[in-house]
Amino acid sequence: MRSTLFVCLLAFSASVPAWAQSTTAPAPPSTTAATNLEGVTVTGVQPGPGLWKVSKGDHVMWVLGTLSPLPDHMQWKTDEVEQTIAESQEVLGPPSVALKPKTNFFGKLFLLPSLIGARKNPDGQTLQQMVPAPDYARWLVLKQQYLGNDRSIEDWRPIFAAVELYDKAIKRHGLTSSGGVKDAVRDLAKKHNVKFTTARYTMLVEEPRTAVKTFKTSSMDDRECFGRTLDTVERDMGRITERANAWATGDIETLRGLPMNDQREACISAVTEAGFAKQLGFNDVQQKAQATWMEAAQQALANNTQTFAMLPMEEVLSPHGLIARLKAQGYQVEAPDGSDAEGVAPAQ
Repeated sequence: MRSTLFVCLLAFSASVPAWAQSTTAPAPPSTTAATNLEGVTVTGVQPGPGLWKVSKGDHVMWVLGTLSPLPDHMQWKTDEVEQTIAESQEVLGPPSVALKPKTNFFGKLFLLPSLIGARKNPDGQTLQQMVPAPDYARWLVLKQQYLGNDRSIEDWRPIFAAVELYDKAIKRHGLTSSGGVKDAVRDLAKKHNVKFTTARYTMLVEEPRTAVKTFKTSSMDDRECFGRTLDTVERDMGRITERANAWATGDIETLRGLPMNDQREACISAVTEAGFAKQLGFNDVQQKAQATWMEAAQQALANNTQTFAMLPMEEVLSPHGLIARLKAQGYQVEAPDGSDAEGVAPAQ
């Protein structure tokens, strides 16, 4: 559910901004062939989805499609990935977005109090007042099932309540949002002394206090995001689990046949189409992050004999995704099962 844009904006509007959070040092790379991805559903050592090959001439980029959520309590067998990284000159991370406030250290500290309560509805409205009555009735049932009697969430904007519900639901179904895949790749790059490039679009927030005030006082049409999330939690957890298992076992055919977006697009639209997003310049950061990745990928393909890259699975499989864009620009694309970008098997 959490795209780079969505995570970025949620972090910006949470009680502590992303740039002020402490980070935990990554664990040292495993010396075993399998990297532990804690959880349930599919268990044991699993191969993952394999690697897509993007090439032009004798220059190749191997792409790992990432997915969220993934099965908890499984081990990702990283032999192929580790060998590919070790033989590469560069590892390219997925598209990402960072918001950087234009202020010094003390300015950031003074900004913290203004972020408190940013998740709440403007004008003191409750969640019940913000969403349609049928959706609120469904919410009460699902809230009791996954969140218990937490009353504070009743003051939150629908989009934040939806994220909280979804996160608790996937955990209950033996899934985990990250799976540790990106950290494992970063650790392997460090282990083999391979350059890691972060494909990040950084947006400078000129007046962070004003930005926070604008966000806190602005409305957002996030009712569709809320309703679609309820639909997902009520009816689609089995499909999400099937998709997670398909990633773990390398079942590309099943991955192609299952939708990737769930409620995410509705939630992203709620943010990017809001008036405050356009006013603050947030509305097109996702496109800018994708453009940043494309530029970095093309440069890596030109400069390196071999590159390893990560992309969200929807960008790998979608006919409008970043892999499809590379193919349209003349690069050769081959899926792990030997088919092309559209899943068509090569001619015999």
